[in-house]
Amino acid sequence: MIRTKFYLIFGVIFLVATICNAQSNLKTTLKVFRKLSGSWQGSLTYLDYTTGKPYTMPADIEISHIDKTNKFAFSNIYPKESSANSIDTIIISTDGKYIDKELVKSRRKLANGNIQIVSEKLGKDDNKQATIRHIYTFGKTSFSNIKDVQFIGETEWIRRHEYSYTKKSTR
Repeated sequence: MIRTKFYLIFGVIFLVATICNAQSNLKTTLKVFRKLSGSWQGSLTYLDYTTGKPYTMPADIEISHIDKTNKFAFSNIYPKESSANSIDTIIISTDGKYIDKELVKSRRKLANGNIQIVSEKLGKDDNKQATIRHIYTFGKTSFSNIKDVQFIGETEWIRRHEYSYTKKSTR
C-alpha cells in the first residue's frame, strides 16, 4: 500500500514538473520571438547552387505576433526583387520544444547578451536527405537566421543562407 502511494505521488510530481517545464519552454520561446516584432532591415547571403559561391542581396523583414496564438508572421521583403517577397508563418509548439516542426536542440544566452536558439530536423536539400539546422540569434537591435545543411553520411555542414538584420528605428 505504501509503495503504491509512493508511485502515485511520484507520478503526480513528475507530471506537474513536466507540464511546468513545457509551459516555461513555451513562455521563454514566445517571449524571445515577441521581442522581434517590428521592422528589420538587412541582407540575405545564400549559397548559389550554380556557382557554389555566396551571393548577398538586400532583404528586409516585418515580424508580427499573431494575437493569442503561438504563431508569428514573417513578411520577407526583397527591395531589388519584389517578385520574391513572401510571408512565412512560424509556429512555436505548445510545449516550446519545436519551432516549425524543428526540434529545439539548444537555447542559450551568449556573452554579448544575445539569445541563440538552435533547431534541427531531418529533411531534403538539393533533393538529398539531410539534417537541416536553423540558428536564430536575437539581440535588442540585431536578429539573424542561419540555415545550415549536413547531408546524410557527411560530417561537414554547409551554410545555405544567412539573414542578418538590424532593427529599424521608430522615430
